[in-house]
Amino acid sequence: MSPQTIRRSRLRVGMVAGGVVALLVSWMMVAVSAQAAAGCRVAYTVSAQWPGGFTANVNVTNLGDPLNGWSLVWTFPSGQRVTQAWNATVTSSGSQVTAVNASYNPAVGTNATVSFGFNGSWTGGNTNPTSFALNGVACTGSVGGTTSPTVSPSVSPSASPTVSPSVSPPPPGNPMATVAAMEPGWNLGNTLDAIPDETAWGNPLTTQALLRHVRSQGYNSIRLPITWSNHHGPAPAYTIDAVWLGRVRQIVDWSLAEGFYVMINLHHDSWQWINTYPTDQANVMNRYRALWTQITAAFRDHSPKLVFESINEPQFAGTSGDEQNYQVLRELNAEFVRIVRASGGNNATRLLVLPTLHTNADQGRLDALTAEFNQLRDPNLAATVHFYGYWPFSVNIAGGTRYDSTVEQDLIGTFDRVHDTFVARGIPVVIGEWALLNWDHNRPGVIERGEFLKFLEAVGYHARTRKLTTMVWDAGQFLNRNELRWRDQGVYEMFKASWTTRSGTASSDQVYVPRTGAITSKSLTLNLNGLTFQGLRQGSTNLVNGTDYTVLGSTLTLTAAAVTRLAGNRAYGVNSTIEARFSQGVPWQIHIISHDPPTQAAATGTTSSFAIPTQFRGDQLATMEAKYADGTPAGPANWTPFKEFWQHFQPDYNANTIILKPEFFAEVDDGAVTLTFHFWSGAQLTYRITKSGTTVTGTT
Repeated sequence: MSPQTIRRSRLRVGMVAGGVVALLVSWMMVAVSAQAAAGCRVAYTVSAQWPGGFTANVNVTNLGDPLNGWSLVWTFPSGQRVTQAWNATVTSSGSQVTAVNASYNPAVGTNATVSFGFNGSWTGGNTNPTSFALNGVACTGSVGGTTSPTVSPSVSPSASPTVSPSVSPPPPGNPMATVAAMEPGWNLGNTLDAIPDETAWGNPLTTQALLRHVRSQGYNSIRLPITWSNHHGPAPAYTIDAVWLGRVRQIVDWSLAEGFYVMINLHHDSWQWINTYPTDQANVMNRYRALWTQITAAFRDHSPKLVFESINEPQFAGTSGDEQNYQVLRELNAEFVRIVRASGGNNATRLLVLPTLHTNADQGRLDALTAEFNQLRDPNLAATVHFYGYWPFSVNIAGGTRYDSTVEQDLIGTFDRVHDTFVARGIPVVIGEWALLNWDHNRPGVIERGEFLKFLEAVGYHARTRKLTTMVWDAGQFLNRNELRWRDQGVYEMFKASWTTRSGTASSDQVYVPRTGAITSKSLTLNLNGLTFQGLRQGSTNLVNGTDYTVLGSTLTLTAAAVTRLAGNRAYGVNSTIEARFSQGVPWQIHIISHDPPTQAAATGTTSSFAIPTQFRGDQLATMEAKYADGTPAGPANWTPFKEFWQHFQPDYNANTIILKPEFFAEVDDGAVTLTFHFWSGAQLTYRITKSGTTVTGTT
């Protein structure tokens, strides 16, 4: 990843209860043999608290026999209530709470942990519960007690991919087969590439348990981005630090032992010093040559499943333009191939991966790399590009809030060019990094979850049908490496499904209903993706076609009666979640959300600290426009009135504010600016700010 994007890595949308507790529990309870060993441990933590509300995380460790369905019960000591949950379906009866597994996380092995979380409300006190029961057995922290046989769930989870380290890689000389066997792949991002060391960018030390977990999730290859700049001595030898090289070798060896294909490279070296090659050729080439000579010597006898990538995202300063850029990259790649092949051993036939300029997929970049392949005439080479989607959608700027036809055509055009330029000519391609730049658990709401899921589904399909191997960029935004669990299990389920099949989606995963007044029918457009619609379900209950919903062509309509029932007491936020099911793939979740029109109030502040009081009232912010009095765009990115989410503005739902960032005001002229806030319900609010030097005032 480039220096501009290394820190950019998710709005966790919850699922709230619906239906009857007894029905949910009876459907989802585990089917085990009589007298099975049982035991559990629960860690309940409040991660955030504010007047009247809180966020809690619950980690449940199964100490007994493996479970295939779970239900956790506890009682709130202070009468708290759950208002929104994720990774579990939560229901309440008075102070007693029941959390039942979601459709994607019923299986919990012995000593494995399943996690879920929720937002709650409290009055008077927020004392943590201390007693929990898992599938009817008290969680005492040890094994003891038994569970009785219960009804098996009607839907079985999909089988986890198995690890087969003993499978031999394709023979040398068949790079297409090797790259195909690497699908799908995963990046250990912001780790060995972090500056100055492995944990500097917030990730924990890599363990064999982490690698084993990633492999168990179905990934066949792992890319280890490595920055060497801070781990070698001075010229002329540039001797790599023995401890660092040993650490790299350890992680490579662990990965190979787990059955991965492994790809290593020179990563942020690309912009730290390799980029000066056009004006400092002798020194850069000597350093580049010294590093690859040592790396190839260290790994010359390693398995053919180890792959070398010459440079990450090559970029150059001081050139006259792209033609010179292509020439200097050609020189570096050619020297890389020469060094590796000359080192002998398995390096003589090892698969080598060469990038385009900037690892970009514009046709000129692809053609330049094709010319390199023609000159090198090496039978064991592959090409690599990176893909972070259509940029306005990838960062939410210029109104790029949805996965629309523009975003899809950018995806299809990119993958078609790569396929036609390389794969159709027998050159395999690795999409060495892909994701959306600003999908990040630390920046919730930048990319709406349903729109992100559509993007994931499409990337998997279009890459698979064009025989492109993908390696998702994960800097910690997808897999929580401390807990070895996916931050959003539904996102992972879409990843996994896309490797083999399509999934159906819809025009939205949100249905907004008014907090008060009449409720009408609601319609969504189904994106069938070649599948057939099978029906709607809430928990274990199938909704009734003709009574609860109708389908006409690709239009799904929820009846007013069904929406009224699903909205429940119409408390602000998600009231219930239903699933649209298709003939294949993962179900599409639809959240029924109650809201009132948001409101805002006057404010004063400075360009370094300004927040607009905002009552969201169940709604979520989608984007913001900024215009001067004459209608021209105000603020940064002045080619568009729509500013970049989180970079220029940020909602704070806990504090009931929208923050305007110093980066926004840094490029705003003194005077009046009209802001228009767009919400996912379709509501819009107009707000006027006036900037005078460092002073800012705001009015509705």
